[in-house]
Amino acid sequence: MRGLFKSKPQTPSELIRHVRDLLIYADRNTEPRQTKRQEKMSELCKLILEMRTVLYGDGQSEPVTETCAQLTKEFFKGDTLRLLIICLPKLDSGARQDATHVVANLQRQRVNSRLIASEYMEQNVDLVDILVPGYEDSDIALSYGALLRDCIRHQVAARYTLESEHMKKFFDYIQSPNFDIASDAVATFKELLTRHKSTVADFLSRNYEWFFQEYNSKLLGSPNYITRRHAVKLLGDVLLDRSNALVMVRYVRSLDNMRILMNLLRDSNKTIQLNAFHVFKLFVANQNKPAEIVSILISNRSKLLRFFGDFKFDKVDEVFEADKAQVVKEIAILEPTKNPCADLDKCDIPC
Repeated sequence: MRGLFKSKPQTPSELIRHVRDLLIYADRNTEPRQTKRQEKMSELCKLILEMRTVLYGDGQSEPVTETCAQLTKEFFKGDTLRLLIICLPKLDSGARQDATHVVANLQRQRVNSRLIASEYMEQNVDLVDILVPGYEDSDIALSYGALLRDCIRHQVAARYTLESEHMKKFFDYIQSPNFDIASDAVATFKELLTRHKSTVADFLSRNYEWFFQEYNSKLLGSPNYITRRHAVKLLGDVLLDRSNALVMVRYVRSLDNMRILMNLLRDSNKTIQLNAFHVFKLFVANQNKPAEIVSILISNRSKLLRFFGDFKFDKVDEVFEADKAQVVKEIAILEPTKNPCADLDKCDIPC
């Protein structure tokens, strides 16, 4: 007879309340009976899967917009996200994956045209303080990394992360001996430096000295070619972004910076060479080069022209060839100068 009656599906409010109760239970973890704990945790994992099904559908039916909106509203009404983050290490791998998919979906859901998640993050930016150190635990690093990237989609959380001491930790996380963790940290680092343009430009302007000192020494100067490859590509993306024009002007007026890029041009990895070229060309294109940079380019002129004459790739790239031709032309006509540009705001660097 039991099979004739199906249990009534939980409403979004009931589902979230049930999940929250079990998360509180998991957080306290005072249950002395092992069997009882396992039952509760198994139930929690099933409910997280149920939330995922509501938000993504089950393969046979599409998610219901109104139900998703109700679930989102209930989820962010309390502190469910904080509890979920805290309890994530206690879940099995499957439930962690379901949880990260649930949070990713909820972060994008709008309720009456309002992005509820963004409003929640404004009041709970300290969740970043839990998520970033997760990179130090190999068991939860990838799950926390995914959740962190979802949080920093919101400008308030990204700004908080950029301005915190956590930013300095990324230079170490990116060099983790664990390839998956290092790659995940790179993805988060890139998101922080490229998503919110005005916030990034402000951060780089005010933190230029220490940031690029760390970037140059730990990332561009890393013995690991994968780290160097990611770093030089990201550097080009950042400097070539119009919002970072003033930072780029400052960067390409440094002889030390140019030396680093000249060394990367000689890297054994072709991808690193190509990405280094796209940054090096900015130093050459600067129409107000400092005298010391002009002097180095002139003293190395014959070597540079010979190098670029042989600097080719199997795949034909008309843009690259045009840029290379312009670099060669600029170096060939250089003449010594004793009047370096003193006003950064007046330096006009075509990109």
